[in-house]
Order: sequence, then structure tokens, then C-alpha cells
Amino acid sequence: MKGERIRLENGTLIIPDNPIIPFIEGDGTGPEIMAAVRKVVDAAVKKAYGGRRSIVWKELLAGEKAIERLGEPLPKETVDAIREHHIAIKGPLTTPVGGGYRSLNVALRQMLDLYANVRPAKYYPGVPSPLRYPEKVNMVVFRENTEDVYAGIEWQAGSPECEKVRRFLNDEMGTSIPKDAGIGVKPISKFRSQRLVRKAIEYALNNGYDVLTLMHKGNIMKFTEGAFRDWGYELIRNEYADRVVFEGEGEPQPGKVLVNDRIADNMFQQILTRPGEYGVIATTNLNGDYISDALAALVGGLGMAPGANIGDNHALFEPVHGSAPKYAGKNVINPTAGILAAKLMLEYMGWKEAADLIDKAVAKTIGERKVTYDLARHMGVEPLSTTDYTEALISNL
Repeated sequence: MKGERIRLENGTLIIPDNPIIPFIEGDGTGPEIMAAVRKVVDAAVKKAYGGRRSIVWKELLAGEKAIERLGEPLPKETVDAIREHHIAIKGPLTTPVGGGYRSLNVALRQMLDLYANVRPAKYYPGVPSPLRYPEKVNMVVFRENTEDVYAGIEWQAGSPECEKVRRFLNDEMGTSIPKDAGIGVKPISKFRSQRLVRKAIEYALNNGYDVLTLMHKGNIMKFTEGAFRDWGYELIRNEYADRVVFEGEGEPQPGKVLVNDRIADNMFQQILTRPGEYGVIATTNLNGDYISDALAALVGGLGMAPGANIGDNHALFEPVHGSAPKYAGKNVINPTAGILAAKLMLEYMGWKEAADLIDKAVAKTIGERKVTYDLARHMGVEPLSTTDYTEALISNL
């Protein structure tokens, strides 16, 4: 079937009934995950719309497959195609530790200015959890995606560049960095902080969440993390004052979002002891990576953790977990994170009916104790293969 491109008109994405959606298989278990994702999405869209709508998939190359075929991990053609089609989905891509090439995930986020990394954590009944009341977990992390220490501005210990930076900081700025230190820079800007917080408060208002929390380490890093907090409050006071209540300034009101802030280390305790008191969490890049993985552990692990990278006119959806190469080709991996990432994609497209079908099918399948090995080992049931689990999901649509 011939598809149509998603187009941008007056700042709004126009989604045709047969959109071309680029996908990247990914490395390791990525091909198995993306095969399951496309199969479930196609079935959900067909059931929801009776053939009136369908997705035309377009494969793009990145990671190990791109290196094998094109000699580079992230071809320009791939980035250009995502930019041209506005919405894409990908499997996990391997990031070498230490040497090799830089993180392709970070590169894509920065090159496409996908500044909001959105990571929901929602409990599905039946999933094993270390919490006594896991059903209280329903949070969405908005993680700033383009700066902080993840900007990758750093110099290797002992290199001429590192020594140059060290001398400047010690001689001109009065620091005392030892000679054997590696050095990294942590940029946090007002513009990027506020556009992230704007995305978060809009999401809370539009999706029925009644609490927005600014998570930061501003008690120690006052001019970066502390500034993030202050700029967030400034943005909300200037643009949303009539739609929110600030903690300590009034009682929660129906239809208004309660806005507060928490120190990062305390926030990790809060999600364990008081999960029902939080909804949307807006935070910096490194904090967001940590807190979203911790939340995933409360709702079944990274196999249940989807992610979305969203900018002003582009979005890239993905499972949060890595490529798990030791499980590649064994037909055992849990594809739910990728499938839930596709659910987020369908919601972003405005295809809520198909997204709801997937959400309910995941809940029903897990409720029937039909799960892959990662959950089965904790539930005391026989695990399903990746393909059998996928078919069980489709039968429950």
C-alpha cells in the first residue's frame, strides 16, 4: 500500500489515514521487538478503524545494521527521513561503553531537538512489584533531553584538552581540580528548562494528572539544578497561574494542578513511600534517567517501560531498555516496552481508539498470567515466547 507523509501546517501535524511511519529495528533483540510492535499495531489499527486507517512502515538503518551495510552507525539519510516524516519508532540501539561511537540515542535526540523524554510508569494488575500497593503508581517523567551532563561535553583525563580546561579553571576560576581528573561540563539553560516544563504542565492539564513535581538537586548545584527549579516556577507563574495551585500557597482545587518541587534524593524515597501523591515529574536529564528506571522497577522492570522523545514538530518513540544482545534471536524477550511505546505513538497521532485497545490488551494478557520469562520467573508460571506472547496480545485486542 502506498502511504502519505505526515505534514506540518501552521504548526500542527496533519496525520493522513495511511501515514508513512519510519522504524529502526535496532540492535540485539531489536528486530524481534520491532516485529512484535508492528504486528500488534497493525492488528490494533485494523480492529479500531475497520480498514479505514493503516500504517505504511518504512525501515531506516541505524546501529550495527547501518555499520554493516553503509559503514557508519547513524547515516544522514536516516536522520533526514525522520525529520521529513515527523514521527518514527525505533528498537534499542547499542551504545559502546568507553570507546567506540557516541550514544546514537543521545545523537538522535540532539540532532532532531527532541527535548522532552517522556517516560510513563503505570502498573498493570498481576505484574510482580516490590511495592505493597503498586496500583498507586501512575506517574509520567518529563526528562530534559538535550543538555545537562548528557550533552557529552567532557575531556579525558591526561589529554591536552583536559589539561587546558583544568588549568583555566584552576588558574582563572579558583578551583583545585587534580591533574588526573577527567572533566565534564553540566549546562542547564533557561530556555531549554522552561520549554520542558511547559510540555510537562500541558501534559498534566490535558491528561487528568493533578500534581506536577519539579525534581532537582538545587540544594547542592544551585546555579544549574536550582536554576531549573526556579525557571520552572517562573514559567508556570507567568503562563499557567490561573490553572494551578502552588504547594504552600493554597489548598488543592478540582480542575487545577498542584505544583511542587522535591530534592532528587528525597524523590526516590517518595515514589516508594507515597507513590499515590505524584503524577507528572519534570526534571533534568541525568535525574530523569535515574528516576524513570527506578519507577520501571516498581511496575515490572524495563521490559514494561516505554519512552517517547518529543520536540515541537518531531517525535521518536522507543522502549527504554537496552539491546540485550545475549538474548538476541532466542525468542524470549519481552516486547511490551516497545508495544507500549507504540501505544504512546498512536496517542500522539490522535489515534486514541487503537492506543486504548493496546492498553487493554496488555492488561488482559498479563491478568491471564500470559507473560514472557522476565515476569514469569517472579509469577511462578510457564513463560511464553516472544511470538506466542505477541499472538496472545493480538487475540485480546
